[in-house]
Amino acid sequence: MNSAPTSLAGWLEHIERLHPQRIALGLDRVEIVRRALGLEPAFPVITVGGTNGKGSVCAMLEATLHLAGFRVGCYTSPHLLRYSERVRVARAEATESDLVRAFDAVATSRGRTQLTYFEFGTLAAMWHFSRMKVEAAVLEVGLGGRLDAVNAFDADCAVVTTVDIDHVEFLGGDRESIGLEKAGIFRAGRPAVCADPDPPASLTRYAAEIGAQLLQSGVDFGARPQGGQWQYWGPRGKRGALPFPAMRGTGQLGNAAAAITALECLRERLPVAVSDIRAGLLQAESPGRFQVLPGRPAVILDVAHNPQAARALAASLGSMGRAGSTLAVFGMLRDKDIAGVVDAMKSCVARWFIAGLGGERGAGVADLEQALAGAAVEAITPCSDVPAAYMQACDMATENDRIVVFGSFFTVAAVMQFRASRTGKQT
Repeated sequence: MNSAPTSLAGWLEHIERLHPQRIALGLDRVEIVRRALGLEPAFPVITVGGTNGKGSVCAMLEATLHLAGFRVGCYTSPHLLRYSERVRVARAEATESDLVRAFDAVATSRGRTQLTYFEFGTLAAMWHFSRMKVEAAVLEVGLGGRLDAVNAFDADCAVVTTVDIDHVEFLGGDRESIGLEKAGIFRAGRPAVCADPDPPASLTRYAAEIGAQLLQSGVDFGARPQGGQWQYWGPRGKRGALPFPAMRGTGQLGNAAAAITALECLRERLPVAVSDIRAGLLQAESPGRFQVLPGRPAVILDVAHNPQAARALAASLGSMGRAGSTLAVFGMLRDKDIAGVVDAMKSCVARWFIAGLGGERGAGVADLEQALAGAAVEAITPCSDVPAAYMQACDMATENDRIVVFGSFFTVAAVMQFRASRTGKQT
């Protein structure tokens, strides 16, 4: 390029155009630029992959390590409202000047190597973490694992949360194929934590083939509810009287057990007290993951965008108890399993307020109507956009009803932005 962008918005617009493909899996390009940047992290790296639950595990690890006194870098994706949500040090988002400096460093080192948006961002985040002298890094896999840009950095401990069907065009159409891709973040001789209670054979087989130290949920670690608290058990014994995670949802106990297991595996380099774990569980937050907003009617934001996540959302709604009706504000991307998500949620929802999402990937109202009709759903209100769908749901809802916003990060973000514009406060 002739001149480097000077703003974050300019950089983001620029890196979107760098590579002809939105997603181009492979580590060759990232490895070239990683070496050019001299990125050889001396700090422990925890890599978190999986179909669902990644963001929650990252949040728990980040909060606990921070409370234990470590300077932690955390890289997650995608973001909801601001790109800076993706890059945090000491639980604070990177500033615009931080990100501009990091993007400039990557651009200076990449030469003629074409990088995708995610590859560029991953390298920039790790450059920033190195510059900020973090003492640990928590990295969320973007897509799959084996060929994801995050996997250019060796994990000292790798976590796979769940394995289910998503991104079939890149990862394959069955759990065995997808499990092998997820397992690609494991490293020989290093801990590999799997929180899926029924992992594909491909994942366990790969771990054995490379000599990873596999720890499986229900076999090597787990959680036992004990009244209003719970007990963790794992390879180093038990930890009792733990508070339930502040993040709500039926899967959070399993996520918490996986996070604790990862910390146990790195205890010699990153010692954490049980008091830090307790506080971390209570302080960890991941917006848009079964996020219940204050007020009535209840509004629940959930980025569930595949059948497994939708089943978890349905279970979490069921655990809340019922009073009035559940109204859905629903929008999805065209390349997702819309019918599978509808099937998982149809028994929970009394009326669907549907809206198309913009861009070439966004599903239109007609796509959503077709999926709902195929599931014999009749209570449908088509809307011009997500904010209009949310407003109509609010107009119909009584004080005892609840509104669940789900289907995509874009759907949840649109409601967050709309609410912020009305109140002047971020959700």
